[in-house]
Amino acid sequence: MDDDAGQQHSAGAGTTPTTAASVGTAASAGYPQRQLARALLTSAAHADAGTRRRAEARADRWRATLAGMADGRLTIGSRTPVAALPAWVTPEVLRGGFATGAAGAEGPLQPYEREAAARAGVPAARGALFAHSLTEAGLSRLHELLDSGCYAIELPEEAALLTVAWLARAGDTAAALELLDTLEPFADRLRFTPRPADRPAPDAEALHRRTVGDAVTSLAHRRPNPAVEAQQEALTVWQPFADRLLAHWLETAGDGQRVLEREPDADWPERGAALLRRYRELADAHTRCTKHRKPKENLAILRGALDEVVAGRPLDARHLGLLRHAVESMTRRRGRPGSQRHTELRTRQAVQAARPTHHALAQLVLRRLAVLPQDTGTPDVRPLTAAVSGPEAEETGLPAGTPVPATIGRVVEAALSAPIDTLVERGVVPSAEVLAELVPQLVAATTAQSHPDPALRTLVAANHRAFGNRRSLLLTDLTSQLRVDELPWVRAVVAHRADEDGREPARLALRRLGELAVQAFPGTLLPNPLVRELAVLARQSGVDAPFVEELAADIFQGTFTPKFLAAARIAADLLGGTLYERYYGIDYAAVRDLAEAESSGVLARIRRPRTSKGFAELCVRRAEMGRGRSVAANGTVVEQAQILTTHNLATLVTRAGIDPAPGWNELALRSFTTVCRTTARIHGNPYPVTAVKDAAYAWRQMLFQLSLCDPATRTRTLARLDEEAARHPDHVTARLAPALTGLRQAAAGTPPDAGTGRLLLGWTTGPHWLARDPRD
Repeated sequence: MDDDAGQQHSAGAGTTPTTAASVGTAASAGYPQRQLARALLTSAAHADAGTRRRAEARADRWRATLAGMADGRLTIGSRTPVAALPAWVTPEVLRGGFATGAAGAEGPLQPYEREAAARAGVPAARGALFAHSLTEAGLSRLHELLDSGCYAIELPEEAALLTVAWLARAGDTAAALELLDTLEPFADRLRFTPRPADRPAPDAEALHRRTVGDAVTSLAHRRPNPAVEAQQEALTVWQPFADRLLAHWLETAGDGQRVLEREPDADWPERGAALLRRYRELADAHTRCTKHRKPKENLAILRGALDEVVAGRPLDARHLGLLRHAVESMTRRRGRPGSQRHTELRTRQAVQAARPTHHALAQLVLRRLAVLPQDTGTPDVRPLTAAVSGPEAEETGLPAGTPVPATIGRVVEAALSAPIDTLVERGVVPSAEVLAELVPQLVAATTAQSHPDPALRTLVAANHRAFGNRRSLLLTDLTSQLRVDELPWVRAVVAHRADEDGREPARLALRRLGELAVQAFPGTLLPNPLVRELAVLARQSGVDAPFVEELAADIFQGTFTPKFLAAARIAADLLGGTLYERYYGIDYAAVRDLAEAESSGVLARIRRPRTSKGFAELCVRRAEMGRGRSVAANGTVVEQAQILTTHNLATLVTRAGIDPAPGWNELALRSFTTVCRTTARIHGNPYPVTAVKDAAYAWRQMLFQLSLCDPATRTRTLARLDEEAARHPDHVTARLAPALTGLRQAAAGTPPDAGTGRLLLGWTTGPHWLARDPRD
């Protein structure tokens, strides 16, 4: 099935489905105006100069968007929002999916373009570079890049002329000329060549969440912790000075151990004056710790009293009392300077002060990272996070054997390059959202495997990775986002794919990714970027798999594309007669009849319909939504669509063939754990709506997983839910008790909302029963 992925409310990559909620309509200028105001405020008022500069640039882009909307150059909501640019050109896209009118591949020449022009002896202009690339010398240079793989593609357009060169070398002159005809009108404006690199791209099977360069940037932005720096100064500077000051006053203590009870030595005032001069030197040189300046602190009291005495002014009763209290409290807490107790304390504190700060150790890790390629991950992070070595200790002054803190290690770990299963297992991929970030790399590797030529495989993988970074547009009217196979240079090499080998790798990747998402993050809704990549794999593998996105309730327009009904039909075939159908009160037989009626109707035979009216009406009836619209009412309808379709779970089982290794019963228990943890966030939360919805999502996945268990296993698993609930706070157990009662009633064949049982859904137009305090 073709992927009509772009519901009217699809959101951009890197944004949530509701980012443009405040837009109201796609063409509204309200959202860009608010973003412009925020950028202007930041550019004028932020304390950091770099932040102000970035905000100014952001404001310029929002101004361009508003100007383009005003004069008609921009059509927000269209897949071709810039009038002068075709859909395949990567647009510059702002938060919320708004185009600015500029293309990502335009602007001033990049340094590598200027170097290429100088080397070729042509003007420093893109048109001249384009023309040179088609000469014998230019094609020879492109062939060198193809064979070495030493290039980087940041935007898909940068793969275009490499594709022309490959086609020319492969003898497919017709395809090369056709592609050139498409590119030539933009030769002066866009860059179609890649950036040369020192090394070829790493193994496509090795994925990374962050590059080494990203880790470097993150660590480089870390600044010394002011509190830690102040503590170290206190331990190494001010406490030793306070000890000297205290010892000086104790010389005046009599038998009663009270200062100024006996006459000090003749040189006591002179030594006191030297201490005061030393204090001023220390105060000028060490400014992180300011505690010594506070009048009520013991050090300040001792210093102030000494200042008076050295100046020849007698202490009055108040200041004498403060002095004696300070001396007594200091000796009582730590012992007299030089005593065993005092010496042991200061020794421990000296060891603590000698420990390297996190900032110092981050600088060491930066030295280790600096010698690695910066634009990819690293296959082994152990040398980067190892303890300080002997040679490093000599070079840096850090104590040998000092371990690298876990907080720094996690930054480096994010740059680990490894198979995706390894990244999930090691916690580098902590959520389905992060998994979705890596899917373009996985899909790129899978796509490339269908091409037998090694140079073309490398090029296709690089292009797909770059396309995965393309930000999606805010779309309306059921318009779909651009797909990678719509790029002219991708279409040009389709004929050179080994069809007999092209589908099986995609099938394996689809199953692998589906299993990984379901078993690694049970109880979590599949995020839209992940859904879109699953759809890409399904198309490549020839699998008829209607993957459906999460729809934004705040801009939902009441319609569904036909793939939602197709997905519901798949769920009906899998779940008819199961606990899932009984719990949610679904008539899956009616769903099958509706799917058959719509697919066999006169309209369907003439042309493919853009919406499924019957499915939308079914969701509205099930949501019991009357007249009127609101975000909550829309949410109840969208939730019913998720229930009917299982939000891709049935499609993954039936069409992708997933069979998670832990077993469906184990996944059901893990999903219920997610339900409990999410429910715990409701307690004391003034805005519990999100937690309620997340709990309902996890609950629905648990229902699906239980429904795939055999009856005996399901019964045992249901019995274990109470044990799991008891591991969580009492308020969680109390809140979920009605839902568990309803689940058991459904398992026994009675409605879940009978008696004390409750049906657990996420959306409601009124107060949600799960959000009420169970003690009320």
